[in-house]
Amino acid sequence: MRKPKGFYLKDFLKLGSAGGILLMIAAVLAIILANSPLAEVYTSFIDLPVSVKVGSFKIAKPLLLWINDGFMSLFFLLVGLELKREMLEGELSTPANIALPALGALGGMLVPAGIYVAFNFNDPVAISGWAIPTATDIAFALGILSLLGSRVPISLKIFLTSLAIFDDIGAVLIIAIFYTANISFSALAVVGICLLVLFYFNKRGFTEKMPYFAVGLIMWIALLKSGVHATLAGVLLALFIPIRDAEGASPLRELEHDLHTVIAFGILPLFAFANSGIVLLGVAPEAIFNSVSNGIIAGLFIGKQLGIFFFCWVGVKLNIARLPQQISWKTLYGTAVLCGIGFTMSLFIGSLAFTGPKLFDERIGIVFGSLLSGVLGYSILSFSLKKTPAATETTPQSH
Repeated sequence: MRKPKGFYLKDFLKLGSAGGILLMIAAVLAIILANSPLAEVYTSFIDLPVSVKVGSFKIAKPLLLWINDGFMSLFFLLVGLELKREMLEGELSTPANIALPALGALGGMLVPAGIYVAFNFNDPVAISGWAIPTATDIAFALGILSLLGSRVPISLKIFLTSLAIFDDIGAVLIIAIFYTANISFSALAVVGICLLVLFYFNKRGFTEKMPYFAVGLIMWIALLKSGVHATLAGVLLALFIPIRDAEGASPLRELEHDLHTVIAFGILPLFAFANSGIVLLGVAPEAIFNSVSNGIIAGLFIGKQLGIFFFCWVGVKLNIARLPQQISWKTLYGTAVLCGIGFTMSLFIGSLAFTGPKLFDERIGIVFGSLLSGVLGYSILSFSLKKTPAATETTPQSH
């Protein structure tokens, strides 16, 4: 099997940056359409009924749910592939490189969740959204970093990417544990059989993609019927894709390379477009400024930067972690602020947390919190990197 040509971390970072910019365009376009004379066309698009039927078996959902439950499974597959590669062969395969982003991700989940709960602890409906501000959108964040050009050191991009990977692990666990509906054990039994088959494929050294995808599709359908969110099928499938074949080539890297373009330039912008159509015209102030929106904004804009920076600072001071070369405390803080861009995963968790009628729109808080984080994070990094280009910056390591 051929190796993907020229696919390295730099390629991923460039692709992520371009994808982040496209995400912004898709989100803005959706908001414009939702507040224009074409609002009905936009609504008809995301509500378009789509069904798949084979004999007596049928899956019928509006297009929005096909995007959120189906296409996003490929996004989670990519997340799983990146996680496996980084843990086995990448930046996260060395214990010394794990501590700082892991601590940052932990703080970046605990503090925002705590702030949101403080705003909504007495509302049994609103409290379901506690996990919304715990997420970081790596594509958006890299898109903002790309605006700073060559001044951004590669070590800073690696730190941000590593932190986002741990953040994604947390999101996957949160979805699996806290956003699971009534369980169907018969459907979960099918999932178990699929996992055994995938384990057999992996141990036998199968490197062709189609058998894995065929079993993955069955597992996705079973999870869809089980009550556990179907997108987790992508993560489970990724764990069994071989990282090396008998000739030393990497089926995992090849699949990761193939998926990046489709997801960065297709699935994620489509998800942003379908989920960002917030109606602002004629909306009462209380529908915009409420405990849910305020909790999300405060969680993303304040909780993320405080949680990430404080946990990293404590880790360095206790010699649990160290600052990488070319990263100063100022640039670390700017990056922590930038991590308050929760867009994609926050929207996704919000769609799971609030499924019934509600008097608020959690997307307003997500957009405003992410916007504030993006603007301030960019400003801080632009100032802190201004006099020390990436090519010459030599900040000493802290111990």
